[in-house]
Amino acid sequence: MTRKSFRWVAGKGICVLAVATSLSWSAARAVAEEARALPEPEIAGEMPKAKSETAVLAGGCFWGVQGVFEHVAGVTGAVSGYAGGDEKTAHYTMVGRGDTGHAEAVRITFDPAKISYGKILQIFFSVVHDPTELDRQGPDTGRQYRSAIFPQGPEQARIARAYLTQLDGAAVFAAPIATTIEPSKSFFAAEAYHQDFLEKNPDHPYIVYNDLPKIAALKRQFPGLYREKPALVSSAGK
Repeated sequence: MTRKSFRWVAGKGICVLAVATSLSWSAARAVAEEARALPEPEIAGEMPKAKSETAVLAGGCFWGVQGVFEHVAGVTGAVSGYAGGDEKTAHYTMVGRGDTGHAEAVRITFDPAKISYGKILQIFFSVVHDPTELDRQGPDTGRQYRSAIFPQGPEQARIARAYLTQLDGAAVFAAPIATTIEPSKSFFAAEAYHQDFLEKNPDHPYIVYNDLPKIAALKRQFPGLYREKPALVSSAGK
């Protein structure tokens, strides 16, 4: 395959995909399909009394993170946005500078009677992203693409710290885990054109190369939790 670069522009924000000359599409996708079978969290938390709970996670470009969790059974919604910085800088063009403190993040709403927070984290580390990459994911570089967990309370923070310790002890990754735990950070929804981007643009080169393999990995590694029909922002009227 000849060398190609694909570029998508929204305002001044840019997502880039470069495919090297030596890689065919099938070989490139095989690389992107790498996922890991990770142990179940030893601490998943007690069953909350609430019928709905939220998790906020950052693992690179929010298109793929949102896209994966929209296909997880028990998840009732996933919204792309920004976390880690101030409300005044929670805009795509500003976050793209990499100096706002924000990470591209996803707010996941789920039914704790159907899926635990611990299981959400297991999926996050297994198929959503590579937690050993520091301030980057795949072709995207910068602090805004860091791996981060934004606990929505002390119990989530406890579960997240315990799972990171468990994964470190199990030595399941070849490099140190770079994921940060950042409590007490607000989440701000991203612009409308970012919502449900994977579902609306399944043929977009960035999605094909980077994100559709994650959906395939979810279906392969968590067949009991894979849902064919996604929980879309648009269908929820948000």
